[in-house]
Amino acid sequence: MSYRRAEQILPNEIIELIQNYVDGECIYIPRKENSRKNWGENTSIREELKERNRNIYLDYQKGMKGTEIAGKYYLSLKSIQRIINQMK
Repeated sequence: MSYRRAEQILPNEIIELIQNYVDGECIYIPRKENSRKNWGENTSIREELKERNRNIYLDYQKGMKGTEIAGKYYLSLKSIQRIINQMK
């Protein structure tokens, strides 16, 4: 997320109105409900996590212990167990 100067995008009347509530502080203005994006929509993280989880499951099928898999992927044993159960 990047910041934009209010003076460059808002009329002075709106800036003055906002200053009545928040003067000189940073605020977050959320997107409209119909223009929100889903988590990971702009990046490849979803596919990367799917691939990682497939590899975790393959390691499990090859006989690796949960603690070994957890160490290999820097995850907790509980996370490994959850991923394996989801992949079954």
